[in-house]
Amino acid sequence: MIGHLQGTVLSIGTETAIINVAGVGYEINAMSRTLDRLSPGEAASLSIETMVREDFIRLYAFTDEAERQCFRLLQSVQGVGAKAALAILQVLTPAALLDAITVDDHAAIARAQGVGKKIATRITTELAGKTPDLMALVRGHQGLGEVLSDKSAPNIASEEAQVDNTVKADAVSALVNLGYDSFIARQAVAQAVQNNPEASVQELITDGLKRLSQS
Repeated sequence: MIGHLQGTVLSIGTETAIINVAGVGYEINAMSRTLDRLSPGEAASLSIETMVREDFIRLYAFTDEAERQCFRLLQSVQGVGAKAALAILQVLTPAALLDAITVDDHAAIARAQGVGKKIATRITTELAGKTPDLMALVRGHQGLGEVLSDKSAPNIASEEAQVDNTVKADAVSALVNLGYDSFIARQAVAQAVQNNPEASVQELITDGLKRLSQS
């Protein structure tokens, strides 16, 4: 199976692109957010999910491994196929998807084209217990991925991720209770977390309110 491609972009279509790797042109399928980052004649390095069916072999391309794994994880939910998974990742980055699942914000997921409330709710429900795995993917560059892969300390990483998720969820919930839209509240809290990763619930609420008042 192909898991990664590195080569030169030959052409870009509406939903596909062709990547030249050592003289072989591979046609990849990707969301528009990924295709927009490619340019003909320039180098490209993409994570690839290979899907094999009886009547076709299709390559789905992503800018990083977190997107690829989220694409795979989304399809573990009944009723979510490749098309729906791509649509969700088009409107939500892996970090935003993690936040939406953590705070049960199915409305944010339902923003994706072709994804209704029923499927969005099923996603947040079925993937709620898998957020530590998503956290490891999103924060791999900070070393959390290595911690989770260390069999000597899996519980520590899991507890750490759950505490962080609870703080963000409580802050978002407080902003929603104050009358703010859940999607906007989640964005404000996410920005506040980036500014201060160790912030308490109250600090996130205060920072979030400040950002919302300036928007």
